[in-house]
Formats: sequence, structure tokens, C-alpha cells
Amino acid sequence: MTPDYWLRAKRALARRDAVLAAIIRAHPRIALTRRGEPFKTLARSIVGQQISVKAAESVWNRVLAIAPEATPEQMLKARRRLAACGLSQRKAEYIADLARHFATGRMHARDWPDMDDEAVIAELVQVRGIGRWTAEMFLMFNLLRPDVLPLDDLGLQKAIGLHYFEGERIGREQMRELGAIWAPWRSVATWYLWRSLDPVPVEY
Repeated sequence: MTPDYWLRAKRALARRDAVLAAIIRAHPRIALTRRGEPFKTLARSIVGQQISVKAAESVWNRVLAIAPEATPEQMLKARRRLAACGLSQRKAEYIADLARHFATGRMHARDWPDMDDEAVIAELVQVRGIGRWTAEMFLMFNLLRPDVLPLDDLGLQKAIGLHYFEGERIGREQMRELGAIWAPWRSVATWYLWRSLDPVPVEY
């Protein structure tokens, strides 16, 4: 997403949704930018599964201490030490499996920019530990796809409930219906709803 595209998305969302408009105004001069190589983005997303942003950052920094470049080769060499970084044994296994997929060429990362969202997701979820949520984080943070609505994301669920349903717990169908208002910029809407809970941008 280029800065111009992000600006157009912000303006369109603000016109459609007064709640989101207020959140956007409260968080100026930030935007979603690409972070890292495909493998690094996916590995970091696995680390962040079902834990807080702060906890994920702490664990990831410990991983970088033993694999500074976070390449597939470094992760495979360090695989027996990953659990000691604060990862569960299962997450350590997932990252090692992901590294093997990249090291052996089973991941077709060069083709992903030309594939549609669902096709990329279908390939990614073949890797152990990568479900739809992790694949969606990859679409947003690495491929910068503009219209991703991660219905399983706990932060998005919380923000929508807080801002649109008086703090009540909501279901996927309610999220989907609300998200239809934001298309084709649901990634941008999601980003700002995350910011309403935590002003420090998450990075994957």
C-alpha cells in the first residue's frame, strides 16, 4: 500500500464510519508498512499467536539473540534452543517446520505477490502451525493486501465490541457485516481498530 493509497483509504473510511473517523483522527501519521522477508514475517506471526503484543515482542527478541538474521537456516540450527526463548514446545516445532519448508523450496514465496489472497492462504496453511489468522497477518504485513478482515483476531474482536457493541462479546457474523462497510480497505480499518487498543503499532 502506497502512502497515497493509505490516505485515500483513510478518507473513504472516515466518510463511511464516524466511529472509525474518530479513531483515525486520534492516530495521525502512522501507516502499515512492510516488515521483513516472508520467512521472518511468518515466524514472527507464529510467535505472536494467542499472546499479547508485549509478550510476543519479548519472546521474539530472545529468538533474535540466538538467530540474529532470523533466516530459515539460522532457525534450523537453533531449533533445539527455541523453546528456551519462551516459546512453547509446539511453537518451536512450528517455526522449525516453517524453516524446513523454506529451506527445501516447498514455499513459493516469489509467486505470492501475483496470487490472490485465498490462493496464498491455501498454500500457507499447509505448514504446521499456520492457520488462517497467521496467513492473514502475512497478507497484511508482508504483501500489504488492503482488504483483509481477520475475524479470529482477538484484538479486532475486542475493539469492535468496545466501539460498536457497548463492550459486548460479538460473533463472526456481526464482525463480517460491520466489515462490509469498510471494503475494500478492511486491512486499514483493522489497523486503526488495533491502534485504539494499543497506540504502538504491532510489527510482523
